[in-house]
Amino acid sequence: MQEMLKEKLWAYIVQNNPDLMLNLQQDFSVTGYLEEKVNGIQPLASQLQAENKPGYIIEELCMAELTKDLRPSRFNYIYNVLEDEFEHDFLRIKQTDLLTYEIVNLISESETVFETLGFTQVSEQDRMLRYAIAGTIRQYMESK
Repeated sequence: MQEMLKEKLWAYIVQNNPDLMLNLQQDFSVTGYLEEKVNGIQPLASQLQAENKPGYIIEELCMAELTKDLRPSRFNYIYNVLEDEFEHDFLRIKQTDLLTYEIVNLISESETVFETLGFTQVSEQDRMLRYAIAGTIRQYMESK
């Protein structure tokens, strides 16, 4: 079960948190990160097994716990704002195959906004947050 959870967690990170993926790869800490996260939820997995929960329920609950601090995805949020509000720039960057790297850069540029306004699953729908991120993207694009 541990190996399967590591694989699923890594797939989740690749899909939803490429900024974290790149940092972990750069620091050569992918394996350590995955092992630490999965080891951290072993008490939950053991408890669910002791309660005779079906495997798919154990997997789902463990994945929810493993990804709790990775949600919502700043990468996906910026991707969507960039695609919706800056379609021309989005398409231009996408054609250069640098979209992931540019979005990772935008995450760094937007860190203050995310921290100041708070970025949670609830605030993800906040129009002020979207406007502030769009403003950061605009400034970033003008500086390029």
